[in-house]
Amino acid sequence: MPTKVYYNSACPVCRAGIKDQRLRMEKCGITSVEWVDVHHYPDAAEDVKSSLELVRERLHVKDDQGGIKIGADAFIHLWQQTPNQRWLAALFQLPVIRSLAHLAYNGFARLLYHWNRALKHW
Repeated sequence: MPTKVYYNSACPVCRAGIKDQRLRMEKCGITSVEWVDVHHYPDAAEDVKSSLELVRERLHVKDDQGGIKIGADAFIHLWQQTPNQRWLAALFQLPVIRSLAHLAYNGFARLLYHWNRALKHW
């Protein structure tokens, strides 16, 4: 089972971040990742046992074992898969940094979600 990344392309910030991560992974030869855009495929949120609104707000990754990572943990998982970003994954797994990353990601994701809703991106 390939890794699946669930993201929201209706958010311009999210779209740019995913485009960058996807390019980084492809440059390293990683092509087995499936990129699922919940803006175009809203029913896909059910694959990660989450509401569409939560997947719109936070990145979700379903790993090759079927485990689901959300938010900062989803990015850490992708960085672990990308050779030139493994150092970043290791850094963000340090206890204090991981806690701060979760707080920062969740806060930013919430603000970004409300900003997108206010601009009627979906």
